[in-house]
Amino acid sequence: MTILALEFSSPQRSAAVVQAGRLLGEVIETGPTRAFGMIEAVLREAKLERERIESVAVGLGPGSYTGIRVALALAQGWQLARGSQLLGVSSMDCVAAQAQAEGVSGRVNVLVDAQRNEFYLAAYAISADGWNVIEPLRIVTLPEIQSRVEARETMMGPEVTRWFPGGRTIFPRAARLAQMAGRRQNFATGEKLEPIYLRETNFAKAPLRKPGELQR
Repeated sequence: MTILALEFSSPQRSAAVVQAGRLLGEVIETGPTRAFGMIEAVLREAKLERERIESVAVGLGPGSYTGIRVALALAQGWQLARGSQLLGVSSMDCVAAQAQAEGVSGRVNVLVDAQRNEFYLAAYAISADGWNVIEPLRIVTLPEIQSRVEARETMMGPEVTRWFPGGRTIFPRAARLAQMAGRRQNFATGEKLEPIYLRETNFAKAPLRKPGELQR
C-alpha cells in the first residue's frame, strides 16, 4: 500500500510517503505550516502522482490543535476527491516509535504541553523489539511531572526541554507514522477522525437579544 502521512501536531511538521513499508520521501519543516507545499515536495521526492496514494495517515495529537485540524482537513479532502482510505494514529505513540528508532530503551514518559500548567502524559516501555503503553494517556499537573523528574524518570517529547532541561527532545515524524499505519487496518471515514483532546469541550451560549438591542 502507498501511504501519505501527515504529522502536524508539533512545532516540527512533516509529510512522508511510504510504499510497501519502504520510505520513498519525507519533508520536515518548522515555522509556518506550508501544508500543500510540503505535500507537493514529498510527492516529487517519492516520484509519485497524487493518484498513486492509496491511504492517508494523520497524527491525531495531542498537540497543536490547529496543525492537527489542518492535517485532518487535507485527509478528508483527499478521501472525498480520491476515495483514499484514512487512518489516524496517536502522536504520543509516534514519539515512542521514533524514540525506539533512535535507540532509546527502558521506561519513558512522553510529555506534550496541555496548557494551563498541565501536560498530556503517557508512559511507555521501549526495547529493541518494540514498545508498549504502560500508562495510558491522561492530563496531569506540573507538580506530578516534577515529582517524576525528581525521581529521575526519563522525560521526552517535542518541547520537553522548555520545562525540563534534562529531558530529551523527540518529535513525532511522518515517516514513522506512515510505517505504523502500514501495519494497521482500522481505517475510518473522514468525519470519524477527531483530534485527541481529553478535555471536555464546553460552549457558552450567548443570550438572546431583542431586535435593535445593542450588545454590551
